[in-house]
Amino acid sequence: KYIKGMFNSEKSGGNDSFQIIDAAGIFQFTPDMAIWAGRFLSPSSRANMAGPYYTSGDGYWANITARYGWNGGTIGRDDGVALVATAFDQRLAYSFGAFEADKIFEFSGVGDVTDNADQDDDLMYAGRLQYSFWDKEPGYYGTGNYLGTKDIFTIGLAGRHKGDGSASATEVGDYSQWTVDLLVEKKLAAGAVSLEAAYFDYDTDDVFLSEQGEAYYVSTGYIFNQRVGWGQFMPFVRYQSFDSDAGETERTDFGVNYFIDGYNASVTAVYRDLEREGLADQDQFVVSMQLQF
Repeated sequence: KYIKGMFNSEKSGGNDSFQIIDAAGIFQFTPDMAIWAGRFLSPSSRANMAGPYYTSGDGYWANITARYGWNGGTIGRDDGVALVATAFDQRLAYSFGAFEADKIFEFSGVGDVTDNADQDDDLMYAGRLQYSFWDKEPGYYGTGNYLGTKDIFTIGLAGRHKGDGSASATEVGDYSQWTVDLLVEKKLAAGAVSLEAAYFDYDTDDVFLSEQGEAYYVSTGYIFNQRVGWGQFMPFVRYQSFDSDAGETERTDFGVNYFIDGYNASVTAVYRDLEREGLADQDQFVVSMQLQF
């Protein structure tokens, strides 16, 4: 009742080994307050907290804009401790913690160096605050869409900072990020419409210009109540933009989800249009399947 735990592993990074991505002890002092300790997602944006498996996007999360989940930590996780709590009948959710965060640019390709002699071994401090005006959203790890089961109007604000968190072979600077996000879902007669949006600001103290700048995304979808065969159709559109100091990246997704059993069983087909400054455009058509047991 009071001491819980979580363990998740995943094969990622192009090698043959499995990584431990979540290994946390959860100490539930009261129904509204807990301490998490170990390796887990630090407080961050809704896109990062939902991850790739609980989003209605394109079968993956907004990795152009929610960059920490893509290139930070161990698949977005860090070793640390955090307070996770709710208030006002669970409408206000807040979390704050301190983390090692020694892999901020693990997969970004910018050449992050963690043993620069001028770099201090500071902790990363991260926090998130969100308020739900309509239906409540209890829990720490979140979801990107409730697939027509709730009426949602939630605004969130998150940030993280690590002194000397940006270090190359020749330069050392602080790392900081903050974001504001919004999720609106409304049940209608024939289904439910959803709108998700977020704004991100990244600062590397001019050490890594390709990871410094502003980003935003907006996504909308409509899930039909009527089941066709085994599941429900949900067409969606999403636009992402990351305007870094080294150039702009944009991606537009047009797709449709087929939810058989929510996020436990689904099929997605999506067309992606990726534009990167100074590089040739890339078009992709991807069909993916997700099964969770």
